[in-house]
Amino acid sequence: MPHNVSDLGDLEREVLHLVWSQGTATADSVQKALSRPLKESTVRTVLKRLEAKGHLTHRVDQRTFVYEAADTRGRAAARAVKRIVDRFCSGSVEEVLVGLVDARIVDSEELQRLAEKIARAQAAGEGARKKKK
Repeated sequence: MPHNVSDLGDLEREVLHLVWSQGTATADSVQKALSRPLKESTVRTVLKRLEAKGHLTHRVDQRTFVYEAADTRGRAAARAVKRIVDRFCSGSVEEVLVGLVDARIVDSEELQRLAEKIARAQAAGEGARKKKK
């Protein structure tokens, strides 16, 4: 299971965001896109560390390691939120959502969009169950 994105250091997080935005990346492309100058060997070390933590995978293309994210940004964020939910709200997603609404982080339009997505997911789940029967 991958480590949590919220446990990454600033440089690791920046590199992971670059890989997400580029789709695939090499040490050279990451090095050129970083906000600060680093040696390519340092960038390769960070990429290998992110792979060891389960955030990246790689393939070799003519002796060059080409990295890509092991998971989408949304799924990684969901795992981070799940950890917060478990840690602060004893696993209650409802408590977190109510807190987001109370703090005005989520507005009524976003709540409506979420309600529609939940309804579609429920309908899709019910349709899949009916097909299995």
